[in-house]
Amino acid sequence: MEKQKPLTVASRLIGKKSLTGDVVEFLFQAEPAFSFQPGQFISIVIPGAGPGGRDLRRAYSIASSPELDLDGKPVFELCVKLVEGGPGTTYLNSLNIGQSMTGMAPFGDFVFKPNPDRHALFISTGTGLAPFRSMALSRVFSENRPRSTRILFGARNEGDLLYTEELLAVLGPGSLVQALSRSQADWCGFKGRVTDWLRENAAAIDWANTEFYLCGNGAMIDEAKTILTSKGVEKTSIHQEVYYKPKPGESHAN
Repeated sequence: MEKQKPLTVASRLIGKKSLTGDVVEFLFQAEPAFSFQPGQFISIVIPGAGPGGRDLRRAYSIASSPELDLDGKPVFELCVKLVEGGPGTTYLNSLNIGQSMTGMAPFGDFVFKPNPDRHALFISTGTGLAPFRSMALSRVFSENRPRSTRILFGARNEGDLLYTEELLAVLGPGSLVQALSRSQADWCGFKGRVTDWLRENAAAIDWANTEFYLCGNGAMIDEAKTILTSKGVEKTSIHQEVYYKPKPGESHAN
């Protein structure tokens, strides 16, 4: 698929809903409409939020399928964690239905690479799940499904889980592993971080014949890559998108 050159677009907010206590899904209609590959992102303009009143730009992965439309008009969704004092999330959350933001899209090389002969393991923390949702819902994925697909999603507790029913409906039973680092005692899923799951389930992974996609916390990605490398995974089979790097001394507690 040929990439579209980035366009400057005005995106009107037409829908907004809370997914968890601090994650919001935004639905936008862009003018002009733009096409994108699943996994790419939009760079939004935050007016006057920079030094000296200059504009800032912040990148957000598109969480919806490239084929999503509403009444025949293309739309796209963003899955955004609200960060106190964060200029990007504060600006987005301040928008009312009908208001518009300016952005440039699409950007990014972290895209789904069809290869029906290989397995795919998507590993994410928090809203790093957004590009994987875009991939799983896309036509290019449905027409070129990997030999097997598994999404490994890390969060702190049950209240942080995202898109569970939707992903299971698309990918099938056993395709979604949810790793919780601070789960309740009655949690029946995996207890621990996504990197703990990789170590404990190493024998069940076909390391040599899998494409690994990593997205989210930079510390998680670094640790996961160390594990993959120790298992002989080639660099060409590791695809990553780092959302942020923890401060020194911080962990990647999913």
